[in-house]
Amino acid sequence: MKRLIVITSVLFFTGFASAQKYSSKTGSVTFEASVPLFEDVYAKDDNNIVVINTDNGEIASVSAVKNFHFKTKLMEEHFNENYAETAKYPKATFKGKIVNFDKTKLTASPQKYTVQGTLNFHGVDKAVSSAASIYSKDGKIYMQGSFVAKPADHKVTIPKVVTKKIAENVNVEYNYIMTK
Repeated sequence: MKRLIVITSVLFFTGFASAQKYSSKTGSVTFEASVPLFEDVYAKDDNNIVVINTDNGEIASVSAVKNFHFKTKLMEEHFNENYAETAKYPKATFKGKIVNFDKTKLTASPQKYTVQGTLNFHGVDKAVSSAASIYSKDGKIYMQGSFVAKPADHKVTIPKVVTKKIAENVNVEYNYIMTK
């Protein structure tokens, strides 16, 4: 799995080779698909790889889907085997651009940006637009944001017996601290 992430990262970030880039191998991505009165459906990956090209605002990230951990092992097992099908679709990727990004305008005060790109999950590409807060401090770039994804958009089948226990809209949040 580690080898897969390295190979994928190299392929994704080849275009970043000559550019000024910031990156992290410990980015945090969470998702929540909870509904009231049922068990929380929440998972977190603290090993998301992200790279930003500060010359043009291009950004890419990759997660090994098995890195998403749930409160209960049974929920994690069901997610990996039945919903995400991680044996068949081992990674989730995002490739896009921060709209109107200008590194020279970054300060220690967070600024609002829009991130647009393509999320690939479960083998399906889907356009995503995300609100993000970005700032620079102590030579690092900090980025936090969120967006909503729908399992149906990624051809994830939710069994009828649990459809009322899993939200139709999944809230995805990311938090990155990137260094040169």
